[in-house]
Amino acid sequence: MVVLLVLIGGATRLTESGLSITEWKPVTGIIPPLDRTAWDAEFARYRQIPEYQQLNQGMTLAQFQGIYLWEFTHRLWARLVGLAFAMPLLVFLWRREVGGALARRLSALLVLLGLQGAMGWYMVQSGLTLRTDVSQYRLAAHLALALVLYGAAVWTAAELLGWFGSARGNVAPGDAPTARLRRLSAWFVGFVFFTIVSGAFVAGLNAGLTWNTFPLMGGAVVPPGYSSLTPWYLNAFENVAAVQFHHRLLGLAVALGGVLLWRASRRVPLTHAGRRTFVALPLAALGQVGLGVTTLLLHVPVPVAVLHQGGAVLVLTAALLARAGLQTTDGRQEAPAVVEASTTPGVSSP
Repeated sequence: MVVLLVLIGGATRLTESGLSITEWKPVTGIIPPLDRTAWDAEFARYRQIPEYQQLNQGMTLAQFQGIYLWEFTHRLWARLVGLAFAMPLLVFLWRREVGGALARRLSALLVLLGLQGAMGWYMVQSGLTLRTDVSQYRLAAHLALALVLYGAAVWTAAELLGWFGSARGNVAPGDAPTARLRRLSAWFVGFVFFTIVSGAFVAGLNAGLTWNTFPLMGGAVVPPGYSSLTPWYLNAFENVAAVQFHHRLLGLAVALGGVLLWRASRRVPLTHAGRRTFVALPLAALGQVGLGVTTLLLHVPVPVAVLHQGGAVLVLTAALLARAGLQTTDGRQEAPAVVEASTTPGVSSP
């Protein structure tokens, strides 16, 4: 559900729909406009913001409904994700089937879900007054928090499903090649995360709509105007040429890193499942590069661009599972006990 939320959010950004709903109503916002009067009221509010006044003058009600429904779907699905997580969690807590560290971790995930909704509204606010779109900084923060939430969910699921240590085979926890692969895998997860967030700056600046050639940009390796802003560090966040160039380099580096990690994993005895995870890393990363180049050359068609965003989540998932398979839990191979002993009739303990 979180993956689908990320993809819907990407499509909302690509269709320039994110500013179509100019209010945040966490509870009553689940109901869309149901008649012409309600639609006219929503459209009137949209006509007050700079995006309409400077970019979309003359938009019809039918066109407005198209972008509104994208943003409405994004917000509605986010609420459903919260319910799908909160309701079972409350049941598990009430039945005392979850407790201790796991209960605290799951509760923290629920808080993160709420913060993600607030961050989404904070992002939208940046485009309602002076700008014609949202701040690329807030867009990146919104995506980064979604990835943190997703990564924590994947890591927790891997632990509960017994994936921790599943890739270690018969290697001792202190084995040097395994310890080195564990460190490299952790760094790789962070690098993939950083690369995906850099893509938010590409989206926020519409940088994918320029320099639509590969591998050169403007006939050169380093594009013209790469360092045109001062102070120099602003180029990494506000210069269209630099932002796209950096994202290209980072994406290629992720693909190379995936290949190198796979080669390093061949020197470590792994289970069949662990071996497949490390094989999946370079395949997912190379496929993601292909999707990125295709998106660029085709001038960012929405379906291909959404696939590119999904590919990024797939690479992150493969990296997380590869690292989780090398994780040890107090020297044990099995997953830790996560259910407290219960005296409730019919509720068993592990």
